[in-house]
Amino acid sequence: MSAAQRRGAGALERVAQPSPGMTGGEGASAGDVAPAPAPHAAQASGGQPLSRRSRWLLVVGMAGVIGIGVVLKFWTRSDLWLDEALTVDIARLPLAKIPAALRRDGAPPLYYVLLHFWMGLFGTSNLAVRSLAGVCGCLTMPVGWAAARRVAGRFAAWATVLLLATSPFATYYDTEARMYAFVALLTGLGFLALARALERPSPWNLLGVAVCTGALLYTHYWALYLVGVTGLWLLFQAWRRPRPLKAPPGAAFAAMAVGSLSFVPWLPTFLFQARHTGTPWAVPANLTAIVHVVTSFAGGPSVAGRSLALLYFGLGALALFGAATDQWHVELDLRTRPRARALTFVTLGTLLVAVAGGYVSHSAFSTRYASVVFLPIILLVALGFSSLANPRVRNGVLAVAVVAGIAASIPNITTNRTQAGQVAATLAQLGRPGDIVAYCPDQLGPAVNRLLPAGRYRQITFPRGTGPAFVDWVNYAAASKAGNPAAFAARLESMSAGVHQIWLVWAPGYLTFGNKCQQIEIDLLADRSLGAHEMFPPGKFYEPMELVRFLPLRPAA
Repeated sequence: MSAAQRRGAGALERVAQPSPGMTGGEGASAGDVAPAPAPHAAQASGGQPLSRRSRWLLVVGMAGVIGIGVVLKFWTRSDLWLDEALTVDIARLPLAKIPAALRRDGAPPLYYVLLHFWMGLFGTSNLAVRSLAGVCGCLTMPVGWAAARRVAGRFAAWATVLLLATSPFATYYDTEARMYAFVALLTGLGFLALARALERPSPWNLLGVAVCTGALLYTHYWALYLVGVTGLWLLFQAWRRPRPLKAPPGAAFAAMAVGSLSFVPWLPTFLFQARHTGTPWAVPANLTAIVHVVTSFAGGPSVAGRSLALLYFGLGALALFGAATDQWHVELDLRTRPRARALTFVTLGTLLVAVAGGYVSHSAFSTRYASVVFLPIILLVALGFSSLANPRVRNGVLAVAVVAGIAASIPNITTNRTQAGQVAATLAQLGRPGDIVAYCPDQLGPAVNRLLPAGRYRQITFPRGTGPAFVDWVNYAAASKAGNPAAFAARLESMSAGVHQIWLVWAPGYLTFGNKCQQIEIDLLADRSLGAHEMFPPGKFYEPMELVRFLPLRPAA
């Protein structure tokens, strides 16, 4: 190291006081963790303190960004799409019936139970059912602050809050009536509980680890990967340290084991779901899925999203390999920095095991399932700021990340995720009591049914011929392949009895259905007693739908 570098490193050592964190007991040097000084402290670049006006502008700016983030977590005009509507329909059931419904759905029960009580208090409007996720998203911000403060200091803590407030991924799933925002919150609470247990394995700290472990397992099955990889890390830490420790990792591992045992009563349901409600038609994920996860967290393929993804990758690399030597230089250590090893091992290990597990079980992969590592990745990104010693550079990069995040989040306000609202509006205008509304596939039913008056129409779904409120995922591929379009069309004609209109809601492209939904339309078109009108084709929605109206034709006099 040059003399200038040594002087710069010494200055950083005097300014930066790293916080303890989950580093596996390895001491972090000043070069490893260099959090920014408090806003009122002297700035390392020039030794000049911030003026009172600058401090106020900084506080007002941060408050404004956080305020925008909170608003974004509760503001979307979209109707509920399949997964949300189905979640609400299951959660509305009596508590005793929720486990049986989930047995056919494929999810664990905790979020549904919470949503059940939440709807009892606040109702079932779109805003009400989504607000539970919004509240979870708001709570994740202070939890993320506390987690980052332990790892890398105050600047990283506030950077984490701003990144969570403006994250496109968080914005989307904080406005969705699903469990993913709750998963992120539980992950943060689990991080804090584990960090405290590793510092001081008191009964209360260990109980916190056990509770968070069990809650995660009862909320999303990908938590199995997270818990398993974290347990391996704890075992490795216990094995590689022969000297006595104040807080041996074995105690935290035992607490996680106890929390995992709480999952045993649900295990028969989980095994049934794994055998019968999986997605055997899905293409298994590969290693590129890890890249897709990070780009999805950043907002996807938009310009703002891609820009933010580049920052995520760059800052994550700095967190793992980089340390500031002075205001303008970063030293890279290919052996990695101790501060980021645990987070990186757990995050990357969870994704790798999930990809391998999906490949073995032929299960579907979706980036939203990776919500179990969303907060750890944000912590790594925030930790990367510790490698930027120049406050202007550090603040500038954070500002770019915040602006890109807001820009990538804004479309969530106006973009409708489903075409169900258009279907319901057309039925309200032209439909008549007793009309038949048929859905192919049945996955289109829950979103539309939620918007229709109860009991006004007779609704039926293909392929099972059941009602529209639920989707039975048990042996779903076999059921869809066994469905008979001609028989289903004949059933619709019989239900119409030459009197009632038939409304066919369908969409192409659903796996295992082939062209069966289109064939139903063709069979109905062949019926000369019906006049057909396409009301609208599938639009550019996440959940598109086509609506075709079949009117009984009166016989000529």
